[in-house]
Amino acid sequence: MNEIKLEFEAVSENEALARVVAAAFIAGLNVTVDELEDVKTAVSEAVTNAIIHGYKECGGKVIMNAALKRESKDTCLLSVEICDTGVGIEDVEQAMQPMFTTGAENERSGMGFSFMEAFMDQVTVTSSLNMGTMVHMEKRLKGYDERQ
Repeated sequence: MNEIKLEFEAVSENEALARVVAAAFIAGLNVTVDELEDVKTAVSEAVTNAIIHGYKECGGKVIMNAALKRESKDTCLLSVEICDTGVGIEDVEQAMQPMFTTGAENERSGMGFSFMEAFMDQVTVTSSLNMGTMVHMEKRLKGYDERQ
């Protein structure tokens, strides 16, 4: 298994950093452009949610953990966690409904979790009020990680 951990300030400029790091992490695999874009988009949505909703754009830290585990000769499982210690989500089930947003005044679409679910194989969200949120995403990728 190969793992990385990245901790960064919850500022919008760092959303691009998280995307690039996630892409670089799986670059050693023989992934398709679509798979690469799926992972980048899902990471981007999770990080953006942490910054905008978790910290209300008032700063804090976001942690991204990622792991690649070989499942077979030509398949790896990518796991990505995006964690914050922000305000948390009162009702995770409601928050994951398409079009639900707490940021209507900022013209938010309420599609962040829907995008994550569309682009990844599995998305799990755990949250506690005033303690933060963890988004865990998994995606099976074709390709062999030669670093393992």
